[in-house]
Amino acid sequence: MADTINLAEKLATFSDHWSPRTVAQFNGHDVMVVKVQGEFVWHKHGDTDDFFFVLQGVLEIQMRDRVVTLRPGEMFIVPRGVEHCPRAREEAHVLLIEPTGTPNTGDVATAAPRKLA
Repeated sequence: MADTINLAEKLATFSDHWSPRTVAQFNGHDVMVVKVQGEFVWHKHGDTDDFFFVLQGVLEIQMRDRVVTLRPGEMFIVPRGVEHCPRAREEAHVLLIEPTGTPNTGDVATAAPRKLA
């Protein structure tokens, strides 16, 4: 990588929610930023864990048995196969890391297309 990546600058280039933008790739993984607000869909990933790191705002990860609340500087990993539903009452900015090509809904047919920031 030739240059540093400013995540705030990348986040400033778009306004839509639940549409991750890839900012870098390493070892077969996408590093993405996403703006979230409201509730996503209940889903699970059978082949990979789901990594969330909050940059700004508050993100709640609902699971069937509990809710994990993340604030700026906090991260959580949803284990593979665990059904979950992210939500944010107000806009939050999140860093995601996952294997390249992983559908954000756990299902290729309903996943948001990958975009570059």
